[in-house]
Amino acid sequence: MEFLQQNWYWAALAVASGGWLLFDVARNSADKSQLSPVEATLLINREDAIVVDVREQAEYAKGHIANSRHLPAGEFERRSGELEKFRNQPIILCCATGTRSAAAAGTLRKAGFEKVFNLRGGLMEWEKAGQPVSRKRK
Repeated sequence: MEFLQQNWYWAALAVASGGWLLFDVARNSADKSQLSPVEATLLINREDAIVVDVREQAEYAKGHIANSRHLPAGEFERRSGELEKFRNQPIILCCATGTRSAAAAGTLRKAGFEKVFNLRGGLMEWEKAGQPVSRKRK
């Protein structure tokens, strides 16, 4: 007890950071459209999900998820019809950090696609999780 009285600020910091962690976990578990790299891999392997990379050409050329389709964010609305044949399959969108792909996911949902997911943290989290990256051109 004496330790807590002398170091109350450390205890408060531990409680605050633990609370923030629980809040973040609860928030992310409520949004089923955000996938971790492991969840994305499972969806690709189990349900033949299509991966669409919305980064620019230079970013895509530096490395991308194997067999992903490239549809840059700047051209996404105009070219989203190219995904029509995959309407009944899960579609995972990715970018560098998950921001551009979240906007593209919204575009697909508005177009009536139901199985649309965003790779949480983008390719940055994908690589951090130790998942493979391809540099092959399609």
